[in-house]
Amino acid sequence: MTSIADEALLALGTFTDRTAGLFQPTMRLGVTGLARAGKTVFITALVHNLLHGGRLPLFEAQASGRIAGSRLEEQPDDAVPRFQYEDHIRTILEERAWPQSTRAISELRLTVEFQSASGWSRLFSAGRLSIDIVDYPGEWLLDLPLLEKDFATFSTEALERARRPGRDALAAGYLSALAAIDIAAPLQETAAQALAAAFTAYLNACRRDRTALSTLPPGRFLMPGDLEGSPALTFAPLPVEPNRSYPKGSLAAVFQRRYEAYKSVVVKPFFRDHFARLDRQIILVDALQALNAGPEAVRDLENALADILTAFRPGRASWLASFLTRRIDRILIAATKADHLHRESHRRLEAIVRRLMDDAIRRADFSGAKTEVIALAAIRATREASVEDRGDTLPVIVGTPMQGETIGADRFDGRTETAIFPGDLPADPAKLFADGTARLDPISFVRFQPPRLERTAEGLTLSLPHIRLDRALQFLLGDRLA
Repeated sequence: MTSIADEALLALGTFTDRTAGLFQPTMRLGVTGLARAGKTVFITALVHNLLHGGRLPLFEAQASGRIAGSRLEEQPDDAVPRFQYEDHIRTILEERAWPQSTRAISELRLTVEFQSASGWSRLFSAGRLSIDIVDYPGEWLLDLPLLEKDFATFSTEALERARRPGRDALAAGYLSALAAIDIAAPLQETAAQALAAAFTAYLNACRRDRTALSTLPPGRFLMPGDLEGSPALTFAPLPVEPNRSYPKGSLAAVFQRRYEAYKSVVVKPFFRDHFARLDRQIILVDALQALNAGPEAVRDLENALADILTAFRPGRASWLASFLTRRIDRILIAATKADHLHRESHRRLEAIVRRLMDDAIRRADFSGAKTEVIALAAIRATREASVEDRGDTLPVIVGTPMQGETIGADRFDGRTETAIFPGDLPADPAKLFADGTARLDPISFVRFQPPRLERTAEGLTLSLPHIRLDRALQFLLGDRLA
């Protein structure tokens, strides 16, 4: 993925970071996820629970009383926007609405003061860890495998995806425009712009689509920022022939050059300046939406996870080597929105995602880092109950659906609390993937309003409720606070 010069810059940056870390221990935690997975909510809940002493029984440092306090500090990277925690928590608590999704990279530093569990360590450790939380769109992560693909490979894969059932209707405009163009003819800029716009419209349609399609590179087409309209973002996959040279100035030749520029201008800087500096990573996945959408969405999610894993620099480096190169040594895959299911299905959800991960790990030839899969709700918007229905007892979830949400003919007003039986996941994940297809009875999903914070009898406001956020924190941070 990187040249010798890139590796030299990475080594210099890592050495600088590690040297500073001798005086102020720091860990960089990457937070990303695929579409609609809840990255912003996860970070907001993590910070709120650590700042306010949340209920985290499985997070050992907090449960044992060894955390003296946490505070937000100025982040180290002046060129990266700050994660707007205060705005997001206000939206959740006061407006009872969910914050806007991640549109660009952002960062926040949270410093934890703690007492080591080891008396020997307390003699030498500062008892302080700064956690630099780096939030970035999952679409950017899916761009990293492009660094090892030429234009022909990228085009072949992108066109194959566009013609799959479930995507072909969304890609109809782009495929129609492509069929009308001679890729070996001299480039006409207006035609090139129209083709790139049709391809971008197809990618946006995939992201909006309820079938939860996950594989959407090039990611910056979906959030161009200040590069909008630039040549680096004005190309599209073409039916080019591998190893064929196209005439200079032809559509194929120009698009190939622009694709390489995209990698140089967009993808490499992100890898070098941000991704390659991470120590640990959590990947949030809305697996429920994919499972509910059917076989194509499940295969698409599996392909996305495999592509993601190929981008990591996994494994534990030696103490000396860690000063020159960083390796992500822990990766957590979190199946989000566990509060949309009764707890009886949580282990089943984890087993299904673990099956997806096992296949992805084999395909990506991935090894060296410790991985874990959990079912998670960073902010729990429902509670569990049971109802009687024709003599049967059904496990249900209870919450307030957002205004406009529907189940069948029922449309919710945003004020009425409702009990919903979402359905069951299969107990055996193998049945879901029998014969290479995913089979699942439809599950009823609606978006729920964020919960109201509870108060104790003494008037103390409690922290945001969650499902397994403490387990996630223990995996990601526990050993660094030991």
